[in-house]
Amino acid sequence: MGRAGMVKPSSLVRPVAVTRVTGRYLAHQESLPKLPVPALKQTCERYLAALEPIVEEEELQHTRQLIEEFQQTGGVGERLQKSLERRAMKTENWLSDWWLKVAYLDYRMPVVVHSSPGVVLPRMEFNDRQGQMRFAAKLISGVLDFKTMIDNETLPVEYLGGQSLCMNQYYQVLSSCRIPGTKADSVKNYAQSRRPPTHITVVHNFQFFVLDVYNSDGTPLTVDQIYLQLEKIWNSSLQTNKEPIGILTSQDRNTWGKAYNTLIKDRTNKESVHAIQKSIVTVCLDAPMPRVSDELFRSRAAVQMLHGGGSRWNSGNRWFDKTVQFIIGEDGSCGLMYEHAPAEGPPIIKLIDHVVEFMKKSEIVRTPMVPLPMPKKLRFNITPEIKKDIEKAKQNLNIMVQDLDVRVVLFPHFGKNVPKSHKMSPDAYIQIGLQLAYYRMYKVCCATYESASLRIFRLGRTDTIRSASIHSANFVKTMDNPAIQNMEKVTLLEKAVKGHRTYTDMAIRGQAIDRHLLGLKLQAIEDLTSLPEIFMDTSYAKALHYNLSTSQVPAKTDCVMCFGPLVPDGYGVCYNPMEEHINFAVSAFNSCEDTNASRLAQALEAALVDMRDLLEQTPKAKL
Repeated sequence: MGRAGMVKPSSLVRPVAVTRVTGRYLAHQESLPKLPVPALKQTCERYLAALEPIVEEEELQHTRQLIEEFQQTGGVGERLQKSLERRAMKTENWLSDWWLKVAYLDYRMPVVVHSSPGVVLPRMEFNDRQGQMRFAAKLISGVLDFKTMIDNETLPVEYLGGQSLCMNQYYQVLSSCRIPGTKADSVKNYAQSRRPPTHITVVHNFQFFVLDVYNSDGTPLTVDQIYLQLEKIWNSSLQTNKEPIGILTSQDRNTWGKAYNTLIKDRTNKESVHAIQKSIVTVCLDAPMPRVSDELFRSRAAVQMLHGGGSRWNSGNRWFDKTVQFIIGEDGSCGLMYEHAPAEGPPIIKLIDHVVEFMKKSEIVRTPMVPLPMPKKLRFNITPEIKKDIEKAKQNLNIMVQDLDVRVVLFPHFGKNVPKSHKMSPDAYIQIGLQLAYYRMYKVCCATYESASLRIFRLGRTDTIRSASIHSANFVKTMDNPAIQNMEKVTLLEKAVKGHRTYTDMAIRGQAIDRHLLGLKLQAIEDLTSLPEIFMDTSYAKALHYNLSTSQVPAKTDCVMCFGPLVPDGYGVCYNPMEEHINFAVSAFNSCEDTNASRLAQALEAALVDMRDLLEQTPKAKL
């Protein structure tokens, strides 16, 4: 049944009420088209067009010559293109393995801040440990409910514009973990092992516990049972004088890879680490963070989701390599963080939407009479060497914590409703707003990354929507010029929005430029002795220096995802457009004097309102 590279997800421990359609997932996956390799000439032309708003004319002239040589008949570009097309014939997806390695597993920066996104949920009603644990118990129950759909392959297939999407990422997020290495990492998915895990890990006061969430007959524990087990965990981990072993996972990957090898030399440590890696998810029961005003609460929660707030607060209450960690604070803060290698945001958001809906349902309280065994506390033997590694990790993490500035803003003026009323794509409208905000602050256009999903293809991940275009540049440069008529500004705005929409459609269909250029470059590394000049050109470096790294992650739940900037002098911007408001998260590094998260957030708010006013105050030309 299982083909290479297509592992069939294993079923649950017991036969479940829903009839399992064996191979439904496989049959669906095999019906999906393969990711195409775009035409070389098309990518070269579109690359030059993408450079126009962000590169000086002189540099651009030089790049034009390089591109000319690169795509000559019989030249190096054509050779690489043919190699890439052969690779596409032979593999399920010519990009996915490469991308996993280049974007994640070979990347040596810490996953904290630099790679793993956080998700902030609205503040919850509880503010004591009883409320926290009651909430956690329901949440865990909701996760298990979602897991049943994965195990039975009854997850509804998602569609985009009538085309079914690849569902593979859903089968990668539970019971999986990143494993550090000294040169490159790997990801292990235990859901596909012979005996899939039946436990979660719970962390409280830096101490890890194994909590079995299924009874011996394979039925999941009830909310009440889970609550009682969490109570036991809480009561047996009241002291925080333990070494925060989890903080080791926040180090840069080479340092952590070395420390990991030291750590698992000891058998007890190895078994404990393995139990965390194998668990379905990790649930972090956090201590209260320093109090802030209601207005700043979501920004503070974002920091808690991204890194835990530092070694004095909750950063030791994590295992950052774990694919999914739900975080529940005693003060009503709640959300999750996820390790990015196995999946993009949408499957994670789908999990959150499902869990939040599940938690709204009234509980059926059936407290079984059977007493449950005490959850197992994971032991670690801390040698002086490991203690030294922990101290180093604390110092480095606290530097990162000091450096990251995050602002979560609820934009109250309007949501998707306004752009839609002007027949504009809300995503394109927001992206042009970002271009305007950035231009007003810096008087230049910058390379902008927005992720586009390639899930209409088998094993599809993402490509880049380049939001800075000639059209967006024309609009942002004229918007504040009083000498230009409003009618003309509206025309330029409409063109910019339409241009963004066109690029998005092209990217989703596998015809964008970034992954194709990356493929040609990686193919060159495999095939050639030297790298073609277009990849050593300053224009290429500029094109990949994304001062704006952005993502739209829409959810039914009133939440927002957040992540750190991609470059030292850049911003990370994530947003969830709701019907009548928009949730934004903006991040920047304090160590960069030129960037400021609050300023960009304010500039973005002003830009979106100004664009609306422009559209509403300009009479439509009578036809």
